[in-house]
Amino acid sequence: MHRRLAATALTVPLVLLGVLASTVTPAQAATVYPVPKSAWVDITGHGYGHGHGMSQYGAQGAAKQGLTAQQIIDFYYPGTEPGSRTGYVSVLITADGDNNTVVLPRTGLQARDLQSGGAWLLPANGATRWKLSVGPGAVSQVSYLRAGSWHRWKVLKGDGAFTAKGRPITLVTPSGWVKYRGALRSLRPSAGSRQRDTVNVLLLDNYLKGVVPREMPASWEPAAVQAQAIAARTYAAYEMAHPLSSAYQICDTTSCQVYGGWSSEHPDANAAVNATAGMIQTAGGAPAFTQFAASSGGWTSAGSVDYLVAQADPYDGWSGNPVHTWTVRLDATRIERTWPKIGNLKAIRVTSRDGHGQWGGRIRALVLDGGKADVTITGDDFRSRLGLRSQWLSFAALAK
Repeated sequence: MHRRLAATALTVPLVLLGVLASTVTPAQAATVYPVPKSAWVDITGHGYGHGHGMSQYGAQGAAKQGLTAQQIIDFYYPGTEPGSRTGYVSVLITADGDNNTVVLPRTGLQARDLQSGGAWLLPANGATRWKLSVGPGAVSQVSYLRAGSWHRWKVLKGDGAFTAKGRPITLVTPSGWVKYRGALRSLRPSAGSRQRDTVNVLLLDNYLKGVVPREMPASWEPAAVQAQAIAARTYAAYEMAHPLSSAYQICDTTSCQVYGGWSSEHPDANAAVNATAGMIQTAGGAPAFTQFAASSGGWTSAGSVDYLVAQADPYDGWSGNPVHTWTVRLDATRIERTWPKIGNLKAIRVTSRDGHGQWGGRIRALVLDGGKADVTITGDDFRSRLGLRSQWLSFAALAK
């Protein structure tokens, strides 16, 4: 969830054309930004991400002001309570989508049959790879690569796994090699399927060691990194209680939270995980839904639960935050190509905002006023389809 894009520098004087009042609330009339026939559209925005829950740049700003990790968490998730969670988590490894789980040999590497419970130490037989794949009758088989050829070693009764007595295992994916703690399982998404998902199963806090440095710079203030550890552990605990599928509980991308395994670990992030061992936030006795994003832009936005509140964020705007306020220039034709139904873009009409902060806050809805047709879209759709950092936006159109 910690993503950055470089803002486009503006190197020419701007002549703003017909920009109307720039402050609007949901109850007020639409704000209209006229667009000339041949124009640039300069978009100024605040923040990076959905704005729900903790601002990661805000956590660093708060830590620089002396707040503890728990104080940071209490600010961004008001009404939640401290709790604890341990156990194992199962993570879908999305980069490994070829229906095989291939690993490098190492000391102590074992293959396990998850149905029969059998386990076998894999021999040092000159193999350069070991693989779990679909075998006869859709069950799994173990094979090894030697001298350029694959050889079947054992057919399992069910799905299989590789383990190495707690030591990291190197997974070979189509996009590269990554080391993981715990077990690497090759699992059917449904009974009888000939497809396989690679799933990493490991202790929750070991999982966090591969998340925290991918979500926040480990070199930031210890209190900020510890707050990230608590938020990420709580998010994982929530997903463990609401699993994505029968084969795994959580994924390893920004759709969940970014996880890079043992290969991504950093001593400072590991220290933050250890310092907050087991710590989560709860709501109603259950793990809270602790969403977070890179930058709030100065206001967090209301989420799907009552502790994800819209509130002014005094910590986000410190000097080291490059996405608190940003500007990007788009050619109006890019908007026209993205929504071709409109024809020539004549104006952008913002019809609804959330009412918080400059310009009336994040855009809920806008209309692209075109020569052929008008198109009504959400601020989220406008942001995602144009690759913008947030939906908290204002516009200025300039003739070319």
